[in-house]
This record gives sequence, structure tokens and C-alpha cells, in this order.
Amino acid sequence: QVHLVESGGGSVQAGGSLRLSCANSVYWTTNCMAWFRQDPGKEREGVAVIYRSGGRTAYIDSVKGRITISLDNAKNTMYLQINSLKPEDTSMYYCAAGAVASSAACNTGAGFRFWGQGTQVTVSS
Repeated sequence: QVHLVESGGGSVQAGGSLRLSCANSVYWTTNCMAWFRQDPGKEREGVAVIYRSGGRTAYIDSVKGRITISLDNAKNTMYLQINSLKPEDTSMYYCAAGAVASSAACNTGAGFRFWGQGTQVTVSS
């Protein structure tokens, strides 16, 4: 059963923006959600994480200032707003969700039980 469904990917020119969405059917049983990205043959990279209780967020350095992770409790959905897109942002983006004990545990980027199937982001120069 698929619990996380991503959408919003696409092909854009450098400098453009995209908003990725992750609909989460287990939203209220998970308190830590994140976005990852992965290219074929490369390791998966955690991009941003959010702890639902209090909304604490964390980002990798390469995206700080350009990316915002957020939640909509009314829609059981997580978002990733990406501005000033760069060609190196090209990747398959995945959302993940899990239940953890604290925001510190959430920031480790580990222990996600649920994963989406990914949405492709392609940025041309």
C-alpha cells in the first residue's frame, strides 16, 4: 500500500521555482517527514527534514536559503518549495515519513518507515 504520494516535479530552466507536494495518508501517525533526492548510481541525499511537533526544520548546506520545507495539517501534506533552481538540483525527489522520539532524532535523517515513489526534477541551464 502506498502511503506517500509525491507530485509537482517537472522540467524548468535554471533560476525558476517548483513546489513539490507529498500527500501523506499516515500523516497523524508520523511526526517526522523529510525530502531526499537521488540520482542513478549515486547515494541518496537528505535535503530537508521537518518535525511536526513544533515545526522544527533542518536543511543541507547546499540548499539553505533556496528551499523551504513545510506542512499543511489540514491537507495532510508536506511541501518543498525550491527557488533559484540550479542544474545540480536535477534529481529524483522522494518524500519520507516516520515516527521518532524527538526533533533531534528527526534531524538524523534515519528511521523513515514510509517512502514515496518519487517525482523527477530536471533543471536546464
